[in-house]
Amino acid sequence: MDYNSYEEKQARRAREEKVKNFHVHMNMEDLAVGDQYRELENLDEPQPESISSFSDDDVRKQMKKSSRNMAKEELKAAKKQQKYIDRQNRRIFRVLWWVSVGIVGAMIAMFMLVGINDMLAITRAGDVKVKISIPQNPTLTDVSTELKNKGVIGEKSFFELYAKLTKNEKFSQGDYEIDTNLDYEAIINYLALMTNRTDKITVTVTEGMNVQEMAAFFVKKRVLSDEKRFLELCNSDYFDEDYKFINTKNAKQRYYKLEGYLFPDTYECYTNERPELTITRMLNNYEGRTTTSQEVSGFKKLVNIKKLFKNGKVKVKNSKYTMDRILTIASIIQAEAGSTEDMYNVSSVIYNRLEEGAQSDVYRLELDSTKYYPYRKKSKIPADERASFTSRYNTYKKIGLPPGPICNPGMQAIMAALYPNDTSYLYFCHDSDGTAYYADNFESHKYNLQEAGLL
Repeated sequence: MDYNSYEEKQARRAREEKVKNFHVHMNMEDLAVGDQYRELENLDEPQPESISSFSDDDVRKQMKKSSRNMAKEELKAAKKQQKYIDRQNRRIFRVLWWVSVGIVGAMIAMFMLVGINDMLAITRAGDVKVKISIPQNPTLTDVSTELKNKGVIGEKSFFELYAKLTKNEKFSQGDYEIDTNLDYEAIINYLALMTNRTDKITVTVTEGMNVQEMAAFFVKKRVLSDEKRFLELCNSDYFDEDYKFINTKNAKQRYYKLEGYLFPDTYECYTNERPELTITRMLNNYEGRTTTSQEVSGFKKLVNIKKLFKNGKVKVKNSKYTMDRILTIASIIQAEAGSTEDMYNVSSVIYNRLEEGAQSDVYRLELDSTKYYPYRKKSKIPADERASFTSRYNTYKKIGLPPGPICNPGMQAIMAALYPNDTSYLYFCHDSDGTAYYADNFESHKYNLQEAGLL
């Protein structure tokens, strides 16, 4: 048998151990046999190296068991080695993690230090004014880029972070002159005030303009970028809550609910401003004008319009009219009259027809200015609607006043609507020079038409 292999050596040791523990029990009659046995030790015949009681199966089992034990020892040693490696890796990871934290912390600290210095305007030049231009519908990035480029701020990212944290991300279009030594809060507050804008436009809205004409006028003057939003707001309930004087009772019958309330005057506006701002400015002016004392032409006295009204109505020629009705009459006067003096006679014609016209077979106002509203004249009606268009304000077909004003009257027209001349006129006309002709009856009116060159 070859015992060179490891497993064979293990089997051999096991057999030898077994022999050592093996005892042969003999009786006295066997002693002679024993002597004979000892004599055999001197014989030259080969003797077995050991005596074993193991079978081949026992050997194989012992070898398998030894192999398993060794495998377990090797696995245990491998696990121990892996644990050691893992501990080493964790130590390296911790070191790298803390190094990274230190680097990031240093970077954040530097960012915060530089940013805070810029936020407080510590590192920026002082007492220098620069011009900046914020575009229409600007984003926070648009604003911060412009401020950075013009030297108003030094740290664009930090300014954006500050604006987001303080919830000041919305800015308005405009041109400004701003100091470069302002802190972030002062910059934001400065840009929030419309009065700081330098792109101001002075415009004069003339008496008698209607809503559509105003919209086109504001676009032409670059106050508005387009007409659509302005016209939508003029027929919406956007301003109802803030301005209680706006009539809402017959809103569906009107073309534009705010017609008549956009007071004509000279205004200081801004380039491409929000139409909400434009309309608010005009409504505020109307409210102020109709709640303060105004001089009435020809009366040489001050009249507080608000005091003329009780429960929203004013007494005129023994009839009660709401302020909205007064505005409607004033708008017609504004559109029809040729002069301030003429306004009071035109006013008398309107009231005479409303109050006493039926007695003279005059049942309608029949005023040219109402025929095509909301358009000024027939040629202004869109071509595809012109042939079939019928205005809801046409006083040639409608009895009484139209649903609302046909334009935005000035204060003189409002005064004429409040204080008409005391006449018996039922008719009027004007020649090409604006000279007015009045008549009590139709025959006299026909004569005046000929005199005015209208027949």
